[in-house]
Amino acid sequence: MPEPLKLAVAGLGRIGAIHALHAAELAAETGDCRLVAAVDADRERARSIAEELSVQQGSEVAAFTTVEALIEAGTCEATVVCTPTDLHRAHTTALVEAGQRVLLEKPLTESLSEAREFGAELEAGFPQAAMLAFQRRFDEPLIGAKQLCEQGAIGRRFKIVSVLEDSAPLPQGYLSPGLFSSTSVHNVDEVLWLSGQTPVRAASVGSLLFGHRSSLVPEDFDDGLTFLWFPDDLIAQITVSRNHVSGYRIETWIFGEEGHIHVGRFEQNKNEVILEAYGRGERIEYKSFPMRDYRRPVPEFVERFGLAYKQELAEFVSCCREGRAFSVTHREGLRAMEVIAAGLRGAVEPSDVRL
Repeated sequence: MPEPLKLAVAGLGRIGAIHALHAAELAAETGDCRLVAAVDADRERARSIAEELSVQQGSEVAAFTTVEALIEAGTCEATVVCTPTDLHRAHTTALVEAGQRVLLEKPLTESLSEAREFGAELEAGFPQAAMLAFQRRFDEPLIGAKQLCEQGAIGRRFKIVSVLEDSAPLPQGYLSPGLFSSTSVHNVDEVLWLSGQTPVRAASVGSLLFGHRSSLVPEDFDDGLTFLWFPDDLIAQITVSRNHVSGYRIETWIFGEEGHIHVGRFEQNKNEVILEAYGRGERIEYKSFPMRDYRRPVPEFVERFGLAYKQELAEFVSCCREGRAFSVTHREGLRAMEVIAAGLRGAVEPSDVRL
């Protein structure tokens, strides 16, 4: 059997701290990896998290303040990059050039032009060095929905609806490239994955409705809607928002000629996700998926997708240990950004109503 993968996590903010926790848990549970380093520009945060996780996995986790210092130490084989988006390209490039494989949090880069350049560089020199962190592809309820579709449970699909609504604006210190780029990138990838197609047209519209008034993070919109048109008479509707004050809302519908599938429903129950499917006058499927209770404060998206994040990391570790290709790479990250940019280019201009 291969030796445990020596793993680091760079950037210990909201999602980086969760990836580091999951890495330490996988080390203790499976022995497939060992978290050897935690990196953050905040020296005290890096030290504190490294000490906590050293105890949890039963072996030392070193603390670093820069990716450059991590590389120089030469102690790890792979790194999860969760640093600010404007550093994604520089950090990932440095790591892969040093011989590491990288699990890179979305989005690929801050801008589409830079993402194209970065994608071309990876394609030319390191085509299988970076895995993109689209955790929804590892979510059991959504995988179940995709399987039902592939089994023909609802016939030919003609509409997919994907909703992501935060209960509050982004926390202070977060650097957002914009509502669509930072948020709907997950929904876009989900729709492309579920449909197995690439859209031929896109249009978006955004508004500043409520959350921006109290937000400490400037963004272009706090509410947005994207329409995607696919071949074969399939459309998708994507809704993203910072304004769902009642709680985090994640829902997906897939409509077909013989029925529909629904994943998630808003009931303020953070520990359960429902997958249900209905045909013509009958229920095809109803399944409850328990979510993890972290028993500590975590971001609301972790309450919903914590298990998917951990499974995603487990898949990354497995691919690295076995030398396998990643199922999702910079290509999917760039494709999602291209679709979002197309939607913004096709932004809907409101017209006056004249009665």
